[in-house]
Amino acid sequence: MLLHQIDRGAYFNHRLLRRFISVASGMRFRAAARIALKQKALLGASLGAWTQSVMRGPSAWSIAERELMAAMAAQWNACSFCRDMLAAAAATHMGRATVDAVLSDYHSAPIPDGLKAALEFLEIMTLRPRKMTEDHVDAVIDSGISMESLIDAIEVGVVLKLISRYASALDFTAPLAPPMVDMATRPSGHVSRRRMDI
Repeated sequence: MLLHQIDRGAYFNHRLLRRFISVASGMRFRAAARIALKQKALLGASLGAWTQSVMRGPSAWSIAERELMAAMAAQWNACSFCRDMLAAAAATHMGRATVDAVLSDYHSAPIPDGLKAALEFLEIMTLRPRKMTEDHVDAVIDSGISMESLIDAIEVGVVLKLISRYASALDFTAPLAPPMVDMATRPSGHVSRRRMDI
């Protein structure tokens, strides 16, 4: 359940915008979008700037590779919302089959060895941090990944740790398309009260 202030919104213009989008689309304005309007008030602009830098800033890793790392980090953090959204973003560049293979078993997935090594490092960092040793760092470097790129990957894992906890605490759910029968049989101009409950 979302906190009341987040669910309702603090500003009239935000509530008005949400209502307009919901009426136009016939769908409830989703939690992730509602929370985006409140992001600065809740976490400050610094997290958004850091996330943008980590996921979209200069790096030897492509944006798709960072999205894929983030999807795996979200999966290890048990945040299905984050995993699904990030996997969809990665799939636009890498293909759905590749992304699904990585999510299923990255060790056997058709991705570069350096990316596999980075993912293995992130898995240990996320799930078994006390077992991490210098050998794990050496394994990534030996695969051809620079220390700078490893640090970039670590930042992806840390950012997703924070965001996954945030999303899970606020019970984010992936957006669903409105039922086709419901929309097709609804009289023109009619919007149910349930769908307008934003």
